[in-house]
Amino acid sequence: MEWETVLLETRGNVGVITMNRPQQLNAINFTLGEDLVAALEECRREDRIRSIILKGAGKAFCSGGDLMMARECIDTDPPDPYRQLTKRYNRVISDIRRLEKPVIAAINGAVGGGGCSLVMACDLKIASRTAKFRQAYTSSGLVPDGGWFLFTPLLTGFSKTNELLYLDPVIDAEQALAMGLINLVVEPDQLDAAAFEWAERTAAGPSAAYAISKGLINESMLLMLERQLELERQGIIKAAGTEDYREGLNAFFEKRRPSFSGS
Repeated sequence: MEWETVLLETRGNVGVITMNRPQQLNAINFTLGEDLVAALEECRREDRIRSIILKGAGKAFCSGGDLMMARECIDTDPPDPYRQLTKRYNRVISDIRRLEKPVIAAINGAVGGGGCSLVMACDLKIASRTAKFRQAYTSSGLVPDGGWFLFTPLLTGFSKTNELLYLDPVIDAEQALAMGLINLVVEPDQLDAAAFEWAERTAAGPSAAYAISKGLINESMLLMLERQLELERQGIIKAAGTEDYREGLNAFFEKRRPSFSGS
């Protein structure tokens, strides 16, 4: 199968999904959201694929939502891009969790905004030592989405979640490992091999038991996830209607520190 913004390669029993917008740091637009849904569905239907690697082309894993798309609507209907994009993005997050096969994130570089939720939705996460993580939403006057408010407390705890939310630090790979956001850190030139090793190992494992086990993990959180995705969708739409968001977006493109008014 061929898509505009996603590559799907099959290596034995492993499916490799590559987000392919390298010039945009694999930022999620409408097309990438739809293509990811289609690629995940192809992996679900193809019995030969028993494990999946999710990665990004170029220098980044995924920088989050496409702010160029948001910029085009800043003077007309600022919330609309988020109103439309979250329909696709939330489906991607939900489909990763519902896919009865292991999904391994191979994190080669920058992860920001919605890219963080994409990583956290995956079953296993391996990062290059050069990878960087940033929540990023609140620095632009927005609120996290994609299940961030469910995944982050589960993985890192309440206090660390608040630190990421209010201070929005840049986290390196070793810090992400210590916090529980990822499972393994490797050297950049070892990332593909490490991800494929885990993918082959899980592909050779008891697929039925893995599917049942993933379902049991989901039973403890999936109902909360579906509700949380919708609540966060409404939250980011509301935040995108504020003056702080307008200031945050303009400051991002003007490469300056935003001056938030609280309105």
